[in-house]
Amino acid sequence: MFEANYMDIDIEQYLEEQYDIMDVSLLAGKIMLESGAETYRVEDTMMRIAASYGIKESHSYVTPTGIMFSIETEEPTKTKLMRISDRTTDLKKVMLVNSTSRRISNGELSVPQAYRILKQIYQSDETYSLKTRLAAAAISSGCFLMMFQGGWIDFLPAVLAGGVGFASVVYFSELISIKFFAEFMASLIIGLMAFLFVQIGFGQELDKIIIGSVMPLVPGLLITNAVRDLIAGHLISGLSKGAEAFLTAFAIGSGIAVVVTFL
Repeated sequence: MFEANYMDIDIEQYLEEQYDIMDVSLLAGKIMLESGAETYRVEDTMMRIAASYGIKESHSYVTPTGIMFSIETEEPTKTKLMRISDRTTDLKKVMLVNSTSRRISNGELSVPQAYRILKQIYQSDETYSLKTRLAAAAISSGCFLMMFQGGWIDFLPAVLAGGVGFASVVYFSELISIKFFAEFMASLIIGLMAFLFVQIGFGQELDKIIIGSVMPLVPGLLITNAVRDLIAGHLISGLSKGAEAFLTAFAIGSGIAVVVTFL
């Protein structure tokens, strides 16, 4: 009787360790996917972490909206699902998770230590301040205008329109959780400002000001990841990311089209 209870305790402890390993892998995958990492990179990192903790065979299936992860042991296969609702671009978090994964592979971190570090990464705010992002968006708008062969006279209008447009995206994203609406309103505001600047003589080339100002809104990383996922064979992830990028581009174009058509 005592031996049977002892075996039950060992089995329960073993199962608990397996679930802890799955939690670590899933948390790492969630952080990377929400921070803009490619699908194949997320899957590879999760399986490497599991293998480093002695899981001989694991399977991961990642889409932009969810992660499924399973491990095969002597017991029945265990599978967990994690929903992904928020996606942004934070490559520093991706780098921190990759660094933690390498430490796990080198045997430097136990399961509880790795989970604690990943939890700190997930809860931390590694993004730049809003003022810094606004300044970067404004200056880059002016630089894009020059790259598209705009004149110096239009540099400041593009800086102002780009900065206000980026601020509009942030504001409308917090106001209503519809990405299309926020990007449409931001591009509409950019178009109105560019038209106003040209009308009052503050700017000259309307098209160049608009092009430079909307560039910070263009989903460049999303398009790149969509193409890379398609090339890597992740068709569902690639198509879904491509569709999201298309909707963003359509929202930006629609806002500008309204201004050009009616003004």
